[in-house]
Amino acid sequence: MAATPATVALTALGIRFVEHEYSHDPAAASFGLEAAEALAVEPDRVFKTLLAEADGALVVGIVPVVGKLDLKALSVAIGAKKAAMADSAVAERKTGYVVGGISPIGQKTRLTTVLDETAELFDTVFVSGGRRGFEVELSPADLVRATGAVVAAISRG
Repeated sequence: MAATPATVALTALGIRFVEHEYSHDPAAASFGLEAAEALAVEPDRVFKTLLAEADGALVVGIVPVVGKLDLKALSVAIGAKKAAMADSAVAERKTGYVVGGISPIGQKTRLTTVLDETAELFDTVFVSGGRRGFEVELSPADLVRATGAVVAAISRG
């Protein structure tokens, strides 16, 4: 399997992870739910990487694919006044990844990152490995270490 910036970063940090590849369907309505189904994993353990703009700065929010990013909670978690979803073109340019394959790990620009606290309910979680159809599985603690994330309640159902 070809290395991605995410797998290169994890390897450089000495973090153990498991690669999971699946056949991505371009017609899939939800990349995250597609990953959960393809990998036969409960959707609560699969997390999506979303970018928001908070007080003029880009911020990464990592939330379960079954939830939505709570922008108010994200703002509170980082001490910002308000947040809004970032433009997808800006997200791609700043992270170096394409939408649907944005990994929170190994981004071109290191951004403030917040991981939803529900990740800590599991021994391992899944996040994009840096391209559509490719997930990496790792412990929540290692995900925090790899991204410098703070953990907070930023997801809503």
